[in-house]
Amino acid sequence: MSSPRKPSATSASPLEQAQLLGDIRDLIEQSRQQLASAVNSALTLLYWRIGQRIRNEILHGKRAAYGEQIVSALARQLTADYGRGFTEKNLRHMLRFAEVYPDGEIVSAARRQLSWTHLRTLIYIDDPLKRDFYLQMCQQEGWSTRTLQERLDSQLFERTALSKQPDALLAQELATLRQTGELSPSLVLKDPYVLDFLGLQDRYLEKDLEDAILRELEGFLLELGAGFSFVARQKRIQLDHDDFYIDLLFYNRRLKRLVAIDLKLGDFKAEYKGQMELYLRWLAKHEQEPGEASPLGIILCSGNNKREQIELLELDASGIHVAEYLTALPPKAVLQAKLHEAIALSRTRLDNRSEEEAWTGKTHFR
Repeated sequence: MSSPRKPSATSASPLEQAQLLGDIRDLIEQSRQQLASAVNSALTLLYWRIGQRIRNEILHGKRAAYGEQIVSALARQLTADYGRGFTEKNLRHMLRFAEVYPDGEIVSAARRQLSWTHLRTLIYIDDPLKRDFYLQMCQQEGWSTRTLQERLDSQLFERTALSKQPDALLAQELATLRQTGELSPSLVLKDPYVLDFLGLQDRYLEKDLEDAILRELEGFLLELGAGFSFVARQKRIQLDHDDFYIDLLFYNRRLKRLVAIDLKLGDFKAEYKGQMELYLRWLAKHEQEPGEASPLGIILCSGNNKREQIELLELDASGIHVAEYLTALPPKAVLQAKLHEAIALSRTRLDNRSEEEAWTGKTHFR
């Protein structure tokens, strides 16, 4: 009777075979992703070149009717030769792409990180600064096309502190972001914050709001924006035998600073400033690590009709941002009108302040 066959010393164990299979699968998946990225990049550049060529031809013709004719004729012939990717509608997307981004360097950088679907969404944003904001955020934060559309639908740009600044300063901050990749607080902070995902009823307490945020922490972090991570709830501070509590404490890795959040029902009150300044100074003294920036404070109020008080208190100089939060998302048109009004008022105040400072400087000089 023959003895049981022993495994060869050179044969691989099941564990080793599984490891080998896993490694090869990873290699295949990596290659697929690289190939898809290369194809997308090449197609994006092709679409831009086609749009640029058509644009030059139309400009040469100098007649709108000529442009309509040439795009229609090209679409018929190219669709017959190459399929549905070159329909009249798609050619108009390519033409718009070349019109919006005449600079080849911007296209070259964008095509390595963004899909054609990203760019097709971006090119129909009419405001150049708003379009550049979304382009930069897509590149910096790796937004999917779905995330981009959600941010557009929620009026993210209009809700950022950045949008309240004059165009020249806005353009400067976006240029800095493009060159350095560093986010400023005005790119991260918002007003209002949309917290409709918390599912709060019409009546609730501050504790209910805090509990709901922690239950839906992932959604809250997404609404806060890039780079936030949760640190603590009801962070205890002891001073002179008194106890104080920070409602929520976060850290932002992009800003490299702690962010304290105080939750309030109703409108902003002036005494909130002193309370938040106390929190921030304690955090700077006891929690701030070497190399980190000074802590920021966000006071979230369910109402925000105290703009003049907020302006006079110069909260920005103390690193404090006051914002409204919405527990139910209003109709898009209502939200849009509200945000545009807030932006206009803020820019008017900034312009008036600049004029007053300029006048004061002239008077002082005399």
